[in-house]
Amino acid sequence: MKTILPAVSALAGIGLALSLVVHTAALAGATPFGTSAFALHAGVFVVWLPTVMVIQRYTRDFPRRDFWKIALRGCPPWMKRLTYGFFAYAFAGFAYYVLTSALHPVRHSGPPDAATVRGFSGLWMAFYSTAMALLYSSSRMPALETRLCVQGHRVGPLARFCEQCGGPVIERPSMGPAAP
Repeated sequence: MKTILPAVSALAGIGLALSLVVHTAALAGATPFGTSAFALHAGVFVVWLPTVMVIQRYTRDFPRRDFWKIALRGCPPWMKRLTYGFFAYAFAGFAYYVLTSALHPVRHSGPPDAATVRGFSGLWMAFYSTAMALLYSSSRMPALETRLCVQGHRVGPLARFCEQCGGPVIERPSMGPAAP
């Protein structure tokens, strides 16, 4: 799986770049690539299947409430903020699209209008950026190692003290993000 991660991460980056181009054009009222732009829908699934498989492996033994902290722990802070920002923007943009579409329904066939492309391309940006961040993070995470406290209890990847006994965590030199 590690051998295809760089390729899938690169595909996510290409998908993000293309969705940014499509979204920017749609904001200006244009619909680049016509109906072909909706191929980015399929691309999301291509990058998300391996992303989900990898991230499940890294987060399966930890509480769900810490999912994003654990999954993105290999990312620099700016990448985390960018990913969260794309999701907030996509949510707001898609909500706006749904509301305006409900108020002004347009029935037509042919290529999608700029509002439709804008509504969906915001979602594509969110999903591609998240896949890219998660894959980047997983490439920088150490091999799955069990972290222990001084008493030998297993602790989570973010813990500084044991959840069971309160003892300090034994930090091994190989723990933490890989050196660039």
